[in-house]
Amino acid sequence: MSIDITDLRGFYASPLGAVTRRFVGRSVDRFWGPLTGLRVLGLGYAPPYLSAIKGESERTLAFMPANQGVVNWPSTGASASALVDPLMMPLPDASIDRVLVVHALETVESPSELLHEIWRILTPGGRIILVAPNRRGLWARMDTTPFGYGQPYSRSQLKSLMRQTWFSPEGWAETLYVPPLSNRFLLQTAQAWERVGAGFSLPFAGLHIVEATKQLYHPGAVRAVRRSRRFSPVFAPAPAAPASRVTGLSLIPPGFEGVRQGPT
Repeated sequence: MSIDITDLRGFYASPLGAVTRRFVGRSVDRFWGPLTGLRVLGLGYAPPYLSAIKGESERTLAFMPANQGVVNWPSTGASASALVDPLMMPLPDASIDRVLVVHALETVESPSELLHEIWRILTPGGRIILVAPNRRGLWARMDTTPFGYGQPYSRSQLKSLMRQTWFSPEGWAETLYVPPLSNRFLLQTAQAWERVGAGFSLPFAGLHIVEATKQLYHPGAVRAVRRSRRFSPVFAPAPAAPASRVTGLSLIPPGFEGVRQGPT
């Protein structure tokens, strides 16, 4: 189940959405660092996180799934957003250096096909950041935020999915330990929740954030070689050829040498 673009915009315009943008954006900055001269793609609903990096990258695009809807981004200047099928993106092979996936992995019909398509458009050594709801966290259990929709993931599930789709996980982070409630006290103490949860590695964080690198040589299918059976030849004595017309050979069987033969 996907969430509508109107609900996504409303969430990020709220105080709880501002807390989400701050904590997730901090992890993105830590993983990627400077993006000068790089081509960046945000897939899903990534404008809240792309605005901070748009100025330093060579090109920044925002692709939004067709079943979700699209908004114009950025609000000024030429539009860099597009409504696409995430499994068939209109980009050539090896054309993007960085991909940020947020509000997409948990709602797409085939996560493996999505990651294969991202692998196709990434340059050799390109990097991806996946933001996915934590199966054990409160944010995946409550539909008061966009992360309460779709399929949540455990850390082991994300690791297995990325390795199956030719990505090598490099960095992990968990964030949003604060409960997903629009309570003033909770929002004001969100930083303290984050500090305690990360410091003690508590398992109920709201989101997994994983960074991975595109593997240049993905494993190919190995076909088992079918060995044929080897038969050893068996030599059997062949019957002797008739000697009735062979000159100089006797037709008298052994033991009948004394018997007189008649005219032939």
